[in-house]
Amino acid sequence: MRTDPRQPSVAAGSAAAIAATELADAADAHAGVETRQATGGELDRALAGFEATWGVGRGPDRSMLQAIAHAGNTLLVAVQGFETRASLAPRPAGGDVVGATLGFLGWEGGLHLHSHMNAVDPAARGRGIGLALKLRQRALCLEHGVDEIRWTYDPLIRRNARMNLVRLGAEVAAFHPDFYGRLDDAITGADRSDRFEVRWRLASARTARALALGPQPAWSARAGFALVPDFEALRADAPADAARLREHSHEAFAALAAPGLRPELDAAGDYVFTSDDPDREAE
Repeated sequence: MRTDPRQPSVAAGSAAAIAATELADAADAHAGVETRQATGGELDRALAGFEATWGVGRGPDRSMLQAIAHAGNTLLVAVQGFETRASLAPRPAGGDVVGATLGFLGWEGGLHLHSHMNAVDPAARGRGIGLALKLRQRALCLEHGVDEIRWTYDPLIRRNARMNLVRLGAEVAAFHPDFYGRLDDAITGADRSDRFEVRWRLASARTARALALGPQPAWSARAGFALVPDFEALRADAPADAARLREHSHEAFAALAAPGLRPELDAAGDYVFTSDDPDREAE
């Protein structure tokens, strides 16, 4: 089912999978958490984290989480207090869950994990917990021979664009206008749920460069779109201005229908639309 010849094949137990686990462990240590599959006793805490982020009733219910976890999909938690993973003994449940992420397998366009929700306790943000959860997701996927993760994000939120495209090395695969319809949740409110879908080729040269904090290429630009520093603040404080920016973005993102054209971030944190090889190195 592989569709991209640039994506190398990764086998469970390979050097790439082992290195990914080591990188995830290091991210845990930096954030002061342990990221791992949720146990049965932690499902309620994971659900509470999702509802604290998006609003009550805006996530899957507990029975759905139970089924997803039972099937072996990635329902991960970040538990406060890092402990060494040298021991194979499981850590007892019941710790302080400060983050959670949910992903499930898909096969549209090739086997991949769709990472659907990622939440971090507001009091624990800024420590790298969200990154640690993503890196654990990556490690688990590579351990199971899955070499691609996909997810969606609001293309107008600059910090998410930077995390996804620059820090992780994912790339935009599609623009989906009003993807989820009207959400009326704690994040989006009445705004349209426009989304970029990204694909994270887990063992690609692009991902290796990003995770090693290597320099970004100076992308050649055929068009572009300037982002505001904090679209969420603009949406809260000046909703009419935010709505106008959303409309302008639709016009700009229409250019992405051209074959081979995708958005990247330039040094200023704005989108440039390029047809450069996504795996190219900085010169």
